[in-house]
Amino acid sequence: MALACTGIGAASAGEAAAQPAAAVDLLPEGQDVSDTVIELAGWVVATRDSEGYPFAIMDKAAAQILVFGGDGRLRGAAPALFGSAVGDHIAPGVAGLALREIPGRDRTTPAGRFVGGFGPSIDAGRVLWVDYDSAVSIHPTATGVPAERRPERLASPTPDDNRVTHGCINVAPDFYERIVRQTFERGGVFYVLPDKASLAETFPEFVQSRSAGQRTGGSRTRSARH
Repeated sequence: MALACTGIGAASAGEAAAQPAAAVDLLPEGQDVSDTVIELAGWVVATRDSEGYPFAIMDKAAAQILVFGGDGRLRGAAPALFGSAVGDHIAPGVAGLALREIPGRDRTTPAGRFVGGFGPSIDAGRVLWVDYDSAVSIHPTATGVPAERRPERLASPTPDDNRVTHGCINVAPDFYERIVRQTFERGGVFYVLPDKASLAETFPEFVQSRSAGQRTGGSRTRSARH
């Protein structure tokens, strides 16, 4: 995988978001990273939108997660599992429901920019919250319900079967320990690309910047959704 930022208008952003030799690449052979992800990564670095914190970009359609350090350099890329429902909304009150009580239509991974970090949960100990208010976290894939075949879905070569969770983001245990846990130990910023909403709705400042470039050339605890 080659990750290079284009269309941002800042050479340093492209250099900073380029893949260093030490980056961990677990994406299936031949699977590309979208231009949108590449441009968004460059924009985050160029504008310091993550304010120097590490960040991750998650592409639900491609079932990918890319993790960047606070210096903007890629630390790892890997397949991920996302909410079984296609959509970007957060259903009112969903965070307070038991997993079995969440309607199928509301098992979404919400899109947007989130500031998160490690914190306690009711049922899973200390977890990496992407968005506490919607009870969405990143955690390693477990066998869970055998019929869901989460490890097998994660290992498949295509993103077609990677929509299975109640809304949380699942990654391989090794990737979680080596990349995710170490990178976000002090928190970070998470960018989740939309399923249905437009980029302009989800990341308005990024889209405005891209358009301009084209014209010129706590203490609470909650149960995590698994």
